[in-house]
Amino acid sequence: MVVLKSTSPLSPSSSLQPHHFSKLTSPSSLLFLRHHVHPQRSATASRAAAHFTIRAYMEKPNSFASFANKVIGALPVVGLLARIMADEGGVGDDLVDFAEFRRRVGKKCSIADSKAFYQFQKRRGKEGEPLYVLLCCWLAAIGAGLLKTEEILEGAARLRVSDDIEFEEQTFIALMNEARERRAKLKTAPPALPMEIRVQKALDAIYVCSFWKDPVEQEDELLLTTMLSTVFPSVQGQEIERLVKEKAEKVAAGVIDYDVPDFKLPSKEAVELQMKDLQFLRQNSET
Repeated sequence: MVVLKSTSPLSPSSSLQPHHFSKLTSPSSLLFLRHHVHPQRSATASRAAAHFTIRAYMEKPNSFASFANKVIGALPVVGLLARIMADEGGVGDDLVDFAEFRRRVGKKCSIADSKAFYQFQKRRGKEGEPLYVLLCCWLAAIGAGLLKTEEILEGAARLRVSDDIEFEEQTFIALMNEARERRAKLKTAPPALPMEIRVQKALDAIYVCSFWKDPVEQEDELLLTTMLSTVFPSVQGQEIERLVKEKAEKVAAGVIDYDVPDFKLPSKEAVELQMKDLQFLRQNSET
């Protein structure tokens, strides 16, 4: 199964360090993902948080789990307690962050699923790392309907050259929160996109990040189908297989449904300026 854990609590400066993997304990494990994992909590707090946390990262709007999660988040005392003990998000209307998303996917990942992630990395190199694939899936699963398609794809393109998962998560969390706040002021709900569309967006993001403009070979198709089926279990395997096959055929024919400009790694000053702009927008949205 997939093991997602930290060997030690993160120091305040650890978020600035590039992520890395520890050695494989076996060919069938998905690796110990040590990047951006929240500090370990006590056993009591973990058990209590498990009582409140809804496991699925995406729920149908009218499902019982979604309803219960919103009720818990709305209760003044219980909702506060749940947020304190489940600091990864996902309580009430909170966004599920990337660390919690990985954990929830990992809990349902079989040995065969883990092998697919590992083999994909061997085929695609650094751009095919499991964290990259999962971040693309997280953007589509959580952000579709809040983020524009071009924003998701530009993030995948940036990640390919910057290797900065921390920056991408913070950027997209801020963008998603801003989109939700705008919709709240307008009293409009985000569009309820079918999971099949989210799978398509995840596939497009993975292609931009891991393939760029390379062809999708038959073995890649099998691995992509397995990985996407792991992350989106509610979508029929045959439908995911069809989407992947269609993507491979379009790439082979030179047909691209979107425009992603060639992305060059920005300077440190440009990145800092982007973060300042993002913080400024965030502060204005709160006033």
